[in-house]
Amino acid sequence: MSPIPDDTSAWVKSTISSSAVLVFAKSRCPYCHAVSYLFSWFLAGESNFDRRYLLCYLADGAKIQQILCQISGISTVPQVFVRGEFVGDSSAISNLKRDDKLAEVIKKNKYDYDLVVIGGGSGGLAASKEAAKFGAKTAVFDFVVPTPQDTTWGLGGTCVNVGCIPKKLMHQAALLREGMEDSTHFGWKFDPEKINLDWNQIVENVGNHIRSLNWGYRTQLRDINVEYINAFAELVDPHTVKYTKKNNQSATATAKVIILAAGERPRYPGIPGDKEYAITSDDLFWLPYPPGKTLVVGASYVALECAGFLTRFGYDTTVMVRSILLRGFDQQMANMIGQYMQEHGTKFIRSCVPTSVSMQQIHLSSLLITRGSCAITLHMISKLRLCLFIISIHLIGPA
Repeated sequence: MSPIPDDTSAWVKSTISSSAVLVFAKSRCPYCHAVSYLFSWFLAGESNFDRRYLLCYLADGAKIQQILCQISGISTVPQVFVRGEFVGDSSAISNLKRDDKLAEVIKKNKYDYDLVVIGGGSGGLAASKEAAKFGAKTAVFDFVVPTPQDTTWGLGGTCVNVGCIPKKLMHQAALLREGMEDSTHFGWKFDPEKINLDWNQIVENVGNHIRSLNWGYRTQLRDINVEYINAFAELVDPHTVKYTKKNNQSATATAKVIILAAGERPRYPGIPGDKEYAITSDDLFWLPYPPGKTLVVGASYVALECAGFLTRFGYDTTVMVRSILLRGFDQQMANMIGQYMQEHGTKFIRSCVPTSVSMQQIHLSSLLITRGSCAITLHMISKLRLCLFIISIHLIGPA
């Protein structure tokens, strides 16, 4: 057994409070053996409940027994604690068993919830709904930390708010533009030069659709008695979370089981000016002004999808590629996709990374990307309206 920390009293109290069922015993005590056997039988298949400490094998075992005496009021062993409360010695346990109350004491829920889920995305919502089907008292904590541009959104996670849903809707808008161009071959008559996109309108419509999904998720949770708490949650210990609401009021909640489903967020490259003058995909779908000339830094599928629909919307779009397109995908197909995009108007700057983003002139609509590992003329990517980083994602802390 591992040695007990110097602060023995604190260790004992912490161990008692963090254990579901805890038995302090001695190896040669027949009463201890009887209680341990009884719990092993009752808790078969639930190993997370069974934690037994043999005082004779612990450093400072005698001191621990003195501390237990101060807590429980008895000096003998075994001493049994259930979820932080002293239940009794061997006699008390025997009496509970005789009266068929031992199972009730063991199973009695002393937690606020059976399950707490940190994160209200696809995984977190699926887990909470499934738990509710089996009668578990469940809570979902979800909070979106605003981006550097102060963009935020509602319940549902990345896919619903800043991923698949808005991306597919904007992709559909781009396909409609392409369909209009093709329709002239099928007898439709109109002036292609007069086709233009109302960016603010599509952002508003997409946003309204997303907000309807946010509300739908909230009502689904309400209907199955899952509590939704809009607060930033942090894991304190295996059974406790601390959460902070928008008004900075903090509280704690306990649960038998805690699931971390906080998800991921786009990563900034960590170069000068990246957060001041550039955005990520978290901001693009809620952008309150037309993007204009755009540099997309990155060559993942998210980057290419965004570059593709921005090009079809009529915006001058360039993709800066560090090495290859679509890392991890079949490269023959990846290069065919790049060629197709190039033929349809998307520009590419290859073997290059940005080293800074800065103001070129006084007004914000003009940005300058300093060249990285390749020799390029700066005018190729100057006078940008928007710099969009879609280089990778990183795991985030609790939601």
